[in-house]
Amino acid sequence: MKLRFWSLLPARLTGALLLGIPLAVIIAYSLLTRGDYGGVEQPWTLDNWARLADPLYLAIVWRSVWIAGVATLLCAAAGFPVALFIVRSGRWRNVWLQLVLLPFWTSFLIRTYAWIFILRDTGLVNTALTSLGLIHKPLPLLYNDGAVLAGLVYNYLPFFVLPLYATLEKLDTALPEAAADLGATPWRTLRRVTIPLSLPGIIAGSVLVFVPCLGAYLTPDLLGGGKTVMIGNLVQNQFTSARDWPFGSAVSMAVLMLSALSLAAFLRHRTARELL
Repeated sequence: MKLRFWSLLPARLTGALLLGIPLAVIIAYSLLTRGDYGGVEQPWTLDNWARLADPLYLAIVWRSVWIAGVATLLCAAAGFPVALFIVRSGRWRNVWLQLVLLPFWTSFLIRTYAWIFILRDTGLVNTALTSLGLIHKPLPLLYNDGAVLAGLVYNYLPFFVLPLYATLEKLDTALPEAAADLGATPWRTLRRVTIPLSLPGIIAGSVLVFVPCLGAYLTPDLLGGGKTVMIGNLVQNQFTSARDWPFGSAVSMAVLMLSALSLAAFLRHRTARELL
């Protein structure tokens, strides 16, 4: 026991220093009062947490959860066929994997800015549609929820594909073949065999997409144009423009709690599936 204690002590001290202390500071700030010129001061209060019940902030939380959930579903719809295709690509498998990883070679900021040039009034999509005579004036593709969803799905799709690919790669190919021998159609085999066996990868991918989308800041700020405000934007505004650090800390803790609850729900579902 002593050897285990001393061997884990560096990791525990590092965790306390890098995670525990900053988290304690944020919690303390959320219980203090905003200073006249920013910062925090006494007295201690729960007013910052009570403000979270305001319909304005509840709407922002709901919008964040809704957008993150839809982005996760879109990543699942697009990522599952991609992962399945890569697994069945044979000797070309590594090539397709490199193409999935290719966006990571470019800055997240540059990738997000690229969507502005694609979706703006004089961008690629509107220019192409106008040239083909399909539209007479530019479509409002930018600075709305649709643009934010497009940016989130594009940036986080690899995080869904990779864990799902790792799960599908380990799938016993004899099982789909056995289902086909028993008369199952390809669609029925996919629905009753492949998808249930790939649930660990689907759950892992959903967590890796939903949690960062929930606290996204840069994508809604650039592609939403201030019209799509999510929790990440609210936190940023409180710490910069409003200089209300106590309320910003309370919102930050609310984001952390939502992420923890989401992760717990995913893990509970996975554990329940493993016990069946």
